[in-house]
Amino acid sequence: MNKVYGTKNYIHYLIEKYSDMLIRISYSYMKNLSDAEDITQDVFIKFLEKRPEFENIEHEKAWLLRIAINLSKDKLKSAYFKNTAPLEGDFIDTNQKDDETIQAVLSLPLKYRSIVLLYYYEDYSISEISNILNIKESTIGSQLSRGRKLLKSILKEDFEYE
Repeated sequence: MNKVYGTKNYIHYLIEKYSDMLIRISYSYMKNLSDAEDITQDVFIKFLEKRPEFENIEHEKAWLLRIAINLSKDKLKSAYFKNTAPLEGDFIDTNQKDDETIQAVLSLPLKYRSIVLLYYYEDYSISEISNILNIKESTIGSQLSRGRKLLKSILKEDFEYE
């Protein structure tokens, strides 16, 4: 892909195009908007440091997602993060209709949460998710199926309580 790296225009383009997506995927790991925003910022810093060559737009998007996922996992493993308490009331702005669904997705175990978000909210195929997460397609399919079942059960419980 013929881009002029390091120019203000290209980094602004990346930020405009991918910030929301990167915040959502980071939030799915961190469950904290401030940490998700920090990770998103770190993704763009990594981009400026590495200046990767992308084959196409999908490669560009997948690279940024992969970096966000890796940074999120690293932060979750860090000693500092393990020894701190999260702030209460931190959320991603959603409309009322989507709020219950988003909260249900965010309550899923991490291995299902990221796959459900990539599949339903970012419109990636199982094959593309497999490449992004470096997990076999069959595993992605199984985890997506299990995630759907858990999500259905969570949403059904919420509906029964109303």
